Amino acid sequence: MSRNKKIIITCAVTGAIHTPTMSKALPYKAEDIAREAIEAAEAGAAILHLHARDPLDGSVSLNPDHFSAFLPVIHNATDAIINISTGGSLKTTIDDRMAPASAASPEMCSLNMGSMNFSFHPLADKYTDWKFDWEEEYIRSSEGYIFRNTFEDIAKVARQLGGEHNIKFEHECYDVGHLYNLHHCVRNNLFKAPIFIQFVLGILGGIGAEIDNLVFMKRTADRLFGSDYQWSVLGAGHAQIPLATQALMMGGNVRVGLEDSLLYARGELATSNAQQVGKIHRIAEELGYEIATPDEARAMLGLKGKSQVNF
Repeated sequence: MSRNKKIIITCAVTGAIHTPTMSKALPYKAEDIAREAIEAAEAGAAILHLHARDPLDGSVSLNPDHFSAFLPVIHNATDAIINISTGGSLKTTIDDRMAPASAASPEMCSLNMGSMNFSFHPLADKYTDWKFDWEEEYIRSSEGYIFRNTFEDIAKVARQLGGEHNIKFEHECYDVGHLYNLHHCVRNNLFKAPIFIQFVLGILGGIGAEIDNLVFMKRTADRLFGSDYQWSVLGAGHAQIPLATQALMMGGNVRVGLEDSLLYARGELATSNAQQVGKIHRIAEELGYEIATPDEARAMLGLKGKSQVNF
């Protein structure tokens, strides 16, 4: 990859793992999600990866109405690409998980490329006083979660969101096998180039957040997809900035945000999503890279355009 390549920064604003007790900065009310997203875009994020929360207690929500409370605000205030998660809940059907995107028809959606154990239960032992009653049980019960993403599920997302809405995907690959799953789908014409792969490292149940693993994932993707893909890296927790920096030096794009890590530096909580975006933005520029604007990212990823959404 040329050093002149523009870098796409994705910001994952709130997610479905962290809970309000863990950080005062984690947004869960619509106005706070909108503000955090807009400020992240102003700090340099071209893509905003979005989940919704119940505004009353911060629990994870797949209710399209909760999304519609902040999507138009972000859309009107920024040119950033809005990317709606099709994950969100580990216990509901793929139809429920697609409902927000089906209603909003965004430019992008995330799509997990395989079923997996997906757990964050060790986090529960770090806290004793909880802001809301649901939080502790939600976290502890993740020890028994299987995040379902079968080939049938993936094909349904590809047909309904990709085919009917012309949505492109952030293909989240939590392990090497997910790359082969994606390759199978591409060979069967479910997805077309350019493919955007998000290497996800450091989630319990997936591949570890180690540089050797990132290099192996990248080498495998090169073999499977050649030049027909763009790639990015998500490092969970304290691995966020180190792995993102390594990705920059390897010619990749990066993802940061409070969904993936609550930290600004080791042992220091971030005060906002924009703070994390600003940090990786500065690092990229110090390394000699330019940051892609939303329109440049749209061109790189072959997106349908901001005017083609339903919000």
